Formats: sequence, structure tokens, C-alpha cells
Amino acid sequence: MMFPPPSTLGVLGGGQLGRMLALEARRAGHRIAIFTDEPQGCPAGQFADIEINASYDDTVALNRFLQQVDVVTAEFENIPAACLQAVEAVKPLRPGSKAIFTTQHREREKNFLRDQGIACAPFRVVDDLKSLETAVAELGSPCVIKTAAFGYDGKGQCKVTAETNLAEAWKGFEGHRAVVEQWVSFVCEVSVVGARGINGQTAVHGCVENQHTHHILDVTIAPARVEPQIVEQAVELWKAVAEGLGYVGTMAVEMFVTTDGKVIVNEIAPRPHNSGHYSIDACRTNQFQQQQRAVCGLPLGDASQHTPAVMINLLGDIWPAPLTHPDWSPVLNHPRAKLHLYGKREARARRKMGHFTVLGDMIDQALNDALAIRKALGIG
Repeated sequence: MMFPPPSTLGVLGGGQLGRMLALEARRAGHRIAIFTDEPQGCPAGQFADIEINASYDDTVALNRFLQQVDVVTAEFENIPAACLQAVEAVKPLRPGSKAIFTTQHREREKNFLRDQGIACAPFRVVDDLKSLETAVAELGSPCVIKTAAFGYDGKGQCKVTAETNLAEAWKGFEGHRAVVEQWVSFVCEVSVVGARGINGQTAVHGCVENQHTHHILDVTIAPARVEPQIVEQAVELWKAVAEGLGYVGTMAVEMFVTTDGKVIVNEIAPRPHNSGHYSIDACRTNQFQQQQRAVCGLPLGDASQHTPAVMINLLGDIWPAPLTHPDWSPVLNHPRAKLHLYGKREARARRKMGHFTVLGDMIDQALNDALAIRKALGIG
């Protein structure tokens, strides 16, 4: 079913991804309703027609939200399954609860990849010290322990080496299920962001290269500086994930390029992604426009990139004080740099507060200029 403008698009979540979706959807003529457990005036709520602030298990507030929307999407994946099911029982939810439920939990996600025959690192699921010891013996070291649920930006992870005391390492996970993954020797990390429509149509932005600091995305280089066969593998993996999930909407798949020239899936994000923010300035149809189109059942746009670009994250670490902004002159003085701030009330260390993108005729030019701005801002 199609929901053209001026239909009302409902969004579960109030963060920056919902904010950027709201900006694009309103520009296209849609109304936007936000349902979030964040306080009034959240980043997405600042651009919404309707903002409902309540717990995700507040059925009265959720029903009030659902009465005012035509179709619903989610701007982050860690939404309780009961809430997703309640939404889906009343209004179209895109992507559906099955896709979000699968990808919000690392154990379910890894089992999905394995069942679909999609390349990923060998893994074991553990729930106590004994099963951890067995997993490490089978997978070898180094390996990585990751929480099964609610992990992001490196939270809930522990690297295991031959010197690691497993009993000590397990203390951080005790009482929870975890996934142990074999260590992957990789030359770079890449991701693919794309959209899939209700009719199975897909549009992929391409393959980008990602550099992380403290497990948080720092720099995205678009397009990735990899061989064409790597791009082909990455895009095919994205399509396999999208088809396997019966996905509708914008989705990101993060991947490793291994030392032997293979590409394997690391994580799936059932939503727009930090590594796709460059598309706002460098693609004919950006990831949020595609999300709006796919969720509303409209034809997808041309996802191709028209200009090489580099995106750099702005974390709260560079704010001189929680409520005082940095001097943005290094970004604003560059004629092909674009500043994007997320409207968050307070800066905190390692909190994503915004990003900037630099466009260039060549990728090396864009990267050099972006790194120079990064240094001038004191990011290091």
C-alpha cells in the first residue's frame, strides 16, 4: 500500500536518525509523528508535527500515536518486541517486526546469517563460563566476546587473547547470553547502505570505507578505496541480507574485507546508518529520502553518488563545555564542507553530536581536506 504526501509518517525513536528522516519527509510534503521515550524536544521531535513522549510499553500513549499516523518506521532497533507487535497489529510497520527483532539481538542476527548461508565470522553462543571456555577452545584466540543484546559502538565487547583470564573476562557478561566470534584478520572495514521497496525493488548507494576510533565510527570515505570485486561482493551480501529478511526500508550492512580478499558480514543495522550520512550531500537520493520512499511504498530514487565525499563524526569530546559549542570556522570556511548538527541538548564524551562532510573532485582531495579540518577542530 502506498502513502504519498501528505500522509503522516510515524517514527519510533527520537534521535538524530529520526531527525534527518523528518527533515527529508517534511520537505517532500509528509507530516511526521514521533513516539519516543526521550524528553520533549528531542532531536527528531524538533522537526515533528506531533511528538509523543512516553515509555515504549505505554499502550495508551502508543494507541494515541497510532491513531494519528498512516505508516510507521523505527529510527533505532532496540525497541521492545511487544511495542513492535502492537504497532504492526494496527498499522503497516516498515521494516517489519521480524526484521527488527532479528537484527536487534546479536545471537538471532548471527543465526540468521548462518541459516541464510551469508558469509560471517565463525561464532558460538555462550551463557556461562564453561560454555565460554569451550567456545574459545574451538574458535581459538584471539576472539571476541560480545553481548547478545543491546550492544553498539563497541559497548559490551571484550577481546580474548591467549593471556586472557576467562573467569575474569566472563564477569562482565555473567547472567547474560553472549556471542563469541573468531577474530577476523581484515585489511579494512566497509559498509553498504541501500533501500528495498515493498515490491522488492532495491537501490544501493555503493560501498564505503569506514575507520573507527574506540569502536565508534570516525571517518567514512565514499567511495571505498577497494577493488571492484570487493565492491561487487559487498553489494551482493547486502542484497542477500535484504532478501533474507524480506526487508522494506533503508538498511546498512557493516562488513570486513579480509586479508585473503573476501568480504564477510559483521553487523546489520535495520535503519539508516552513520556511514551513510555522506549521501545527504553526495548522492542523488540520500539514505533518508530512500527511507521515506520505501516506507511509504513509493518508487525508490537514483541512489548513485555524484561527488566523492568524506564524512567525519563530531563527538561530544570536542565541546569545550556541555552547553558551549566549538568554533566551527574550520568547517564553515571551507567552500565544499557541510556541517550537520543533531540538536542534542548536552554534549558528553563519545556522544554523537553531529558530523561534517567534505566534497572533492577526487577522493584523495576530499580526504586530505577533511583530515585538515578534523585536526583544526582538535579531533584526535
